[in-house]
Amino acid sequence: MQNQPLADRLRPKDFSDMVGQSHLLGEHGVLRRLCDAGRLTNMIFAGPPGTGKTTAANIIAQKSGMTLYRLNATTASLSDIRNVAATTENVFGNTGVLLYLDEIQYFNRKQQQSLLEYIEDGRITLIAATTENPYIAIYSALLSRSSVFEFRPVPAAECLPALRRGLNLLNQENQREKTASDATLTDMAARAGGDVRRALGILENAYYAADEILDADTVAAFAPRIAGAYDGAGDVHYDLLSGLQKSIRGSDPDAALFYLARILAGEDLLSACRRLQVIASEDIGQAYPLAAVITRACVESARDLGLPEAAIPLANATVLLAVSPKSNAAYLGYAAAKADVDAGRGLEMPAHLRSPLYRGYLYPHDYENHYVQQVYLPKDLEGRHYFHFGTSKTEQAAQAYYAFLHGQRDKPI
Repeated sequence: MQNQPLADRLRPKDFSDMVGQSHLLGEHGVLRRLCDAGRLTNMIFAGPPGTGKTTAANIIAQKSGMTLYRLNATTASLSDIRNVAATTENVFGNTGVLLYLDEIQYFNRKQQQSLLEYIEDGRITLIAATTENPYIAIYSALLSRSSVFEFRPVPAAECLPALRRGLNLLNQENQREKTASDATLTDMAARAGGDVRRALGILENAYYAADEILDADTVAAFAPRIAGAYDGAGDVHYDLLSGLQKSIRGSDPDAALFYLARILAGEDLLSACRRLQVIASEDIGQAYPLAAVITRACVESARDLGLPEAAIPLANATVLLAVSPKSNAAYLGYAAAKADVDAGRGLEMPAHLRSPLYRGYLYPHDYENHYVQQVYLPKDLEGRHYFHFGTSKTEQAAQAYYAFLHGQRDKPI
C-alpha cells in the first residue's frame, strides 16, 4: 500500500490534465496563454485548498525551465528567502529562480517587504499562494508588482475525470478491478466541496474499504455531506454572508435562500441570525419597519429550536426581507451624522436640551399635534439634514405628516 497520498501520485504534469480552472488553465485560459507566450511574471494564486494552485506552479516551472523552490510561510523565515536568492547570481530575465511560497498570508509585513528586493531585480520570480483574500492578506507593494489569479472551487462534474484516473491508478497498483458509477464519483466530488485533493482522499479511503463496487454508503462513511468549503472565520464565511445580504438587498428570494442554506450547512446559526437582523434595519428599514420586528421573532424562534429546525423560521425571515420594499434612508442618515461626529462637530449641545436646570425647553406634548418648533441640533450644525425620506409608500406617508407638522402642508394625509 502506498504511503504517498493519491492526490500527489496523480498530480498532473500538464495543464490539459488539470480539472477545473478553465478560465485560467483551459485551452483559452489567460494563465495558460501567458505561459505559452513565454511570459513569466510575479503571480498571486488565490483560492480555496485543493483547487490546483501548487500543481499549476509546478507546471509553470517545468515549462519555463527555471529551478523551482518551494517554501511554506507557516514555517519559512527571512533566512530561507535569502538562501533561495543566493542560489543565483544572474539577475536578468527568466534565468533566475522560481519561488513558490505557499500560505503567504502567514508572512508579516516585514517578511513580505523583504521579497521586494529580490523580485524587483529579477533574482526571484514569485508565485505566492493564499487561501485568503489577497487584497487584505498581502502587502500592497507586493500586490502592485504581481498579477492576481483566482482559483475557484472545482464543480463536482469537472472533478469526475480526476476521480476516474485515480480509480484506474488504484486498480493498477493493487491489481484489482474495482468499479464505481459516475453517480457515486460525482457524489464523492460534491462531498469534497470543490476540493480535488479532498475528493481523491475520499476515493482512496473508500477504495480500500469497499468490496468490488464503491457504493454511496461507503463514500458517506468517509465524508459527511458538506455544502462547499466553509470556514467559520475565513473568507468563505464572509463571502456567504455577503451573498445573503446582497441577494436580499437585490430582492432575489431564490438566491437568498441558497446562501442561507450554505451558511446553515456549515452550522453557523449565530452568523445567519445576526446578519438577517442587520439586513432588516439596513436594507428594509423605513420602507417596512415591521420587518425588523418579524425578523427578530424568527431569530428568537430559531435560537430556541436549534438546527436543523431553526432553518424554517430563518427561511421565513429571509423570504420576507427579500420581497419587502427597500430603504436605506436611516442607515445613510446615521452615516452622515457619524461623519460630523468623527469630524469633531456639534460638541456644544443647545442649553435647553441639557439638564432640567436649564430653562427654555418647550415640551411638545403641551402643544397642538404634540409638536412645537425649536432648535435641537448644536449651533454649528443648525439646518443640517441627515435623514432624507425614501420613495416607499410608508416613507412617503411619514414625509407627508412631517411636512404637515412643519407647516409645509395644510393637513396630514
